[in-house]
Amino acid sequence: MPEVIPPIARKTAFALTASLALLTTACTGQSGSAASDDPSKDTTINFWHAWSAPNEVKAVTSLVAGFERAHPNIHVNVVGNMTDDKVNQALRTGGDKAPDVISSFTTNNVGRFCSSGALVDLNPFFEKSGIDPGTTFPKPMNEYTQFDGNRCAVPLLGDAYGLYYNKTAFAEAGITHPPRTWSEFEADARKLTVPRGDGYRQLGFMPDYHGWESTTEHYFGQFSPTYFDKDGKSNLAKDPAFEKGFTLQKKLVDELGGFRKLERFRATLGDEWGPRHPFHTGQVAMQLDGEWRLGMAEEAKPKFEIGVAPLPVPDDQADQYGKGYITGTIAGIAATSHKQNAAWELVKYMTTDTDAVVGFANGIHNVPSTFAALKSPRLKYDPRFKTFLDIAANPHSTTTPASVNGGVYLVTIQQFGYDYESGKATDLRAGLKKTAAQIDTDIAQAR
Repeated sequence: MPEVIPPIARKTAFALTASLALLTTACTGQSGSAASDDPSKDTTINFWHAWSAPNEVKAVTSLVAGFERAHPNIHVNVVGNMTDDKVNQALRTGGDKAPDVISSFTTNNVGRFCSSGALVDLNPFFEKSGIDPGTTFPKPMNEYTQFDGNRCAVPLLGDAYGLYYNKTAFAEAGITHPPRTWSEFEADARKLTVPRGDGYRQLGFMPDYHGWESTTEHYFGQFSPTYFDKDGKSNLAKDPAFEKGFTLQKKLVDELGGFRKLERFRATLGDEWGPRHPFHTGQVAMQLDGEWRLGMAEEAKPKFEIGVAPLPVPDDQADQYGKGYITGTIAGIAATSHKQNAAWELVKYMTTDTDAVVGFANGIHNVPSTFAALKSPRLKYDPRFKTFLDIAANPHSTTTPASVNGGVYLVTIQQFGYDYESGKATDLRAGLKKTAAQIDTDIAQAR
């Protein structure tokens, strides 16, 4: 499989930019059905995106070229390598050179985009086009592109998280198949751990929240939690899924050597995005990661066979094995745009035209974001990649909901995770209540 270079924003699932403050002031402009431009007339629209790697830029160019062939009267001025900071500033100020269509690598900003009015509600456009988002996009993708009934974004390819495992190490440890439940995972992680001195020759799994992609939301996704109740209050201290998720992770930390020993070992390991990633080198036998890891791992030419499977599920949810955490890139139309109907034609093409979605997915090796594209015979992929296609289509797969203050609540939860895994916080239930209260305070202040 060719090299896969994940978007910058995915290097940390909960990163926030200072530019989010720009979205606290509602933008002005046309909205949804109020758009009055004639998309059949000759026009030019601006599309801003953040992709920058050569293979990604090539794929975007091909995607837009396909649109222009299908809509010869609509010309697209493409601007790449745009940070969220620049996009947010442009969404607020508008102007002839500002974007009509934007894409963002993080779903965490959807709540901000929708509540501030920076992006228009796309529901009228979907209705006018006769497209049902509920039957077009997988449930998690459908969820993370809207907030409080406002569908201000649409999925533009996705990411699915699963389990990578070292088949050679599994065979040496007498393990015949990837773990399906967390109890099996715990047992396998212990069997795969080979001590050496005060460290490890091989670690079964790096459970620390500072580890590569082992964030709280990625763990919790397998427990299918409900982050907020019907009144918009944090459910962190009420939904047992969170306590179970934290308990599982802390148990793994303790059983595999303890926080300090694991952190000392982690400090000696390679970078997440380089060829010396510890899974590539065989120093870590199991890895929680996204679909892009397969290409990166193969590019590093490991000395073992790579296996791919869904992440385990709680023992009492064994019938839901196959689900996973889903996120991805989003697209939207600027409220300041005076060409929203033409912009919608581009957004509709990029996100709902099956051949366009498949071609783009093949180009950058992300997960397609429509049911039709997930099943397309035109998809090109390593057979192991199908695991992520299945996770994306699984009705039990989950995501994290949009919030008015973006992903701040995820950062707050993750920070408590750091305190709990390290032993700084010892009372889990009290910590969950305190963290939930902080989340509620932050959201109230953002409204």
